[in-house]
Amino acid sequence: MLVFVIVCGLLAVLYGIFASRSVLSASAGNERMQEIASAIQEGASAYLNRQYSAIGLVGIAIAVILYFLLGWKVAVGYLIGAILSGATGYIGMHISVRANVRTTEAARSSLAEGLNVSFKAGTVTGMLVAGLALLSVSVYYGFLLNQGATGRDIVDPLVALGFGASLISIFARLGGGIFTKGADVGADLVGKVEAGIPEDDPRNPAVIADNVGDNVGDCAGMAADLFETYVVSVVATMVLASIFFSSDVAPAVMMYPLMIGAVCIITSIASTFFVRLGASQNIMAALYKGFIASAVLSAIALWPVTEYVLGMGTEFTVGDKQFTGRSLFYCGVIGLVLTGLLIWVTEYYTSTEYRPVRSVAQASTTGHGTNVIQGLAISMEATAIPAILICAAIIGTYLLAGLFGIAIAVTAMLALAGIVVALDAYGPVTDNAGGIAEMAELDEAVRKTTDALDAVGNTTKAVTKGYAIGSAGLGALVLFAAYTQDLAYFSANADKFPYFAGVKVDFSLSNPFVVVGLFMGGLLPYLFGAMGMTAVGRAAGSVVNEVRRQFKEIPGIMEGTGKPEYGRCVDMLTKAAIKEMIIPSMLPVLSPIVLYFIILVIAGKSAALSAVGAMLLGVIVTGLFVAISMTAGGGAWDNAKKYIEDGNLGGKNSEAHKAAVTGDTVGDPYKDTAGPAVNPMIKITNIVALLMLAMMAH
Repeated sequence: MLVFVIVCGLLAVLYGIFASRSVLSASAGNERMQEIASAIQEGASAYLNRQYSAIGLVGIAIAVILYFLLGWKVAVGYLIGAILSGATGYIGMHISVRANVRTTEAARSSLAEGLNVSFKAGTVTGMLVAGLALLSVSVYYGFLLNQGATGRDIVDPLVALGFGASLISIFARLGGGIFTKGADVGADLVGKVEAGIPEDDPRNPAVIADNVGDNVGDCAGMAADLFETYVVSVVATMVLASIFFSSDVAPAVMMYPLMIGAVCIITSIASTFFVRLGASQNIMAALYKGFIASAVLSAIALWPVTEYVLGMGTEFTVGDKQFTGRSLFYCGVIGLVLTGLLIWVTEYYTSTEYRPVRSVAQASTTGHGTNVIQGLAISMEATAIPAILICAAIIGTYLLAGLFGIAIAVTAMLALAGIVVALDAYGPVTDNAGGIAEMAELDEAVRKTTDALDAVGNTTKAVTKGYAIGSAGLGALVLFAAYTQDLAYFSANADKFPYFAGVKVDFSLSNPFVVVGLFMGGLLPYLFGAMGMTAVGRAAGSVVNEVRRQFKEIPGIMEGTGKPEYGRCVDMLTKAAIKEMIIPSMLPVLSPIVLYFIILVIAGKSAALSAVGAMLLGVIVTGLFVAISMTAGGGAWDNAKKYIEDGNLGGKNSEAHKAAVTGDTVGDPYKDTAGPAVNPMIKITNIVALLMLAMMAH
């Protein structure tokens, strides 16, 4: 089975290579288009190189600490997760910044050609995420087995692998988000609002930085985010399997999540061939055909996998819960259904076709303030249905197969990461393609085609964030279950783990330290979000001043005879993003450790471990609502602006449009910086707590 899993992981990587060769063989257009694309490529590469250099210093320091505290296997696991998480984003961005100009050129031929190139570019990132994530866990798991490792000697290195992926992810998500939204907000405030020039106008000095930001934030950032969610969820499921099941059953059950990931790679690759424009020329429908095919094929494939690995009729007992292999199959199907429902709900709240976005657009007709009020209202309303759906999935899977049933549902959700990341990575490619068409002054018909592709890209970026948040919330719940189960295991075996002698953990709400933990955990997403938003505000402010300076000091910019200094904005944002991302990223790493030692001094081990457990639950609950609210609200503000720009409610340059630009400016750091970065911070807090337990037991 392990060989099959590794082969499927390699198949995903090979398919990514095949798709990348297909994209890069397409025409890159005329000399002006290539010149613009080259500037975007240089900016994106310069940013990521500097970002990863900064992250590398932090990463190496943590690897050394883990080596001395938990041994070389844990340190190596951590490095594998960190390196591959960074690699997925880097390679995906490398293709994305080369596919943008090829999409523009393809759009000169037809809408179908533009869709073909941009979606293929997305599949490169998607398949690399799924393939490398599966390979990282399965190969290292196989290596540990080959080394004769058992029990905690397998679990702890795999948890460290998840930690490495999460740490890189939060830096990539937050740093990329600060860069992209600092550029976007700065470009819009001076370009659209003050100077009255169109989006992506080459006269705007921040326009290249804006295009660079699309790639480092939405492509590299999302890739690292879903890579770590995939790894963390699979590892957490394997950890629970090792704890819940007896030694004769556990190896097969630990293979089950890996096998689910393996067959879903095959179904994801097959589903990419379903993405074709129909007679209606509906781009969203073409992309959804791929997703629906992936979900249906995966549900069908789960049956033989469950029968082969576990046996449909095999009975399992975990505590007082009895269930069969068939129950776990149903849990996997619930996970797939939940994925589809979360995507549909997010589209409802962020698409121009439905009430929420149109209500924000309508509110723009009465001013800037009413636009912001309605956008905030929609952002809060958008949390209700996802929360109810997640609650229903938790109850359904728990009744079927207890905590392990929830873990299998999350694994099935993440197994679709290949196709979902492909939908997301399609977005920045089409966004850049429109910018290149505008800056290269191509025919209006080309811009109309790229605008149609980009409008759908905005929606796909929003819906994949909904999926990422939902899966992150459920995945963190599985990590919390792993924490409580680990704690129970160590306490029950205090003769082997003397640190836990006499520990009696009490998670009841009458315990004041549990309430303190809940409050502290609930605080973290808000404080983290505030830091992210503030960072964007500072970065955007510096861009605004720089763009104003260039408009004032460089003669001929507005007439088109003078050339803006694009590199100044790129360099400024690179420095700002790297500087601003460090402190917020360390918040979820240090918070469980600091809380533990403070409560330890005040009230002892039992109270401290209870408070940390409660903190994990607090960060999951508020993090889920903060992330959904920010991403859905920001998407609604963005598409309300686009709805008006399409000629509704007065069209471009109307008073309603100016108000909508203000709303979009507020929503930008919501949806592309703070909101998405809450995903990895939820999981990092949980993983650090698990590693703390491992250190105490070591």
